[in-house]
Amino acid sequence: MSERVDWLAGGPRGSVALERIEAAAAELFLEHGIDTVGIADIAARAGCSRATLYRHAGGKSELVHRVLTRAASTVAERVAAAVEPYRGARRAVEAILASVAAIRADPALAQWLSRTRAGATDELLTTAPELRRVATALTRIAPDDEAAQWIVRVVLSLLTWPAADAAAERRMVERFVGPLFRTPDGLRG
Repeated sequence: MSERVDWLAGGPRGSVALERIEAAAAELFLEHGIDTVGIADIAARAGCSRATLYRHAGGKSELVHRVLTRAASTVAERVAAAVEPYRGARRAVEAILASVAAIRADPALAQWLSRTRAGATDELLTTAPELRRVATALTRIAPDDEAAQWIVRVVLSLLTWPAADAAAERRMVERFVGPLFRTPDGLRG
């Protein structure tokens, strides 16, 4: 059954509602952090009831995943282009560094992912299947959920606790991450 176009909403009512709710959630998460924003806050910003929010967007965790997926895909596109020429351990190192740089270059994402977060949000970010898929695709590691989760944690660590400068971060990632992607007979890739 296709959704009816609502002339007042400017499109299919459910799609318009979901877009508004996602935009409101993204704004609030960026302004106040994931942990402090509640469903009532998102509904108020979107101009709808909590029931409407739940009907169209699910709960808070679904909204976090939707916002995270959109943000991750934007960063992933930039990073994929930057790491295309690399293979093996070099690709993993460059993917991590390019991810950190791309997130820092986006003021909204930098604020969201660099600020101090509660443990529940950190756990949500490090276990998010969307981020693990991005980490796997960008580094071209074999599908390995724990390795992908570890890569996400490395990126978040560099965002939360940056080194003195980009050169120091590069040295650390090359020294401590690069060797993990090497095999005795060459580079894993």
